[in-house]
Amino acid sequence: MDLLRIIIAIFLPPLGVFLQEGIGKYFWINILLTLLGYVPGIVHAVWIIARR
Repeated sequence: MDLLRIIIAIFLPPLGVFLQEGIGKYFWINILLTLLGYVPGIVHAVWIIARR
């Protein structure tokens, strides 16, 4: 399941974080990072998914 979330996070980083954590502080941080630059959003999403 984590592999599927990581693949989703590569294409839509906020969705990957949402599937892992729900709507919370990490989701909003990821939205901000994705708006500032797509790559930081991906890195953050993969980190959130891989840490558990």
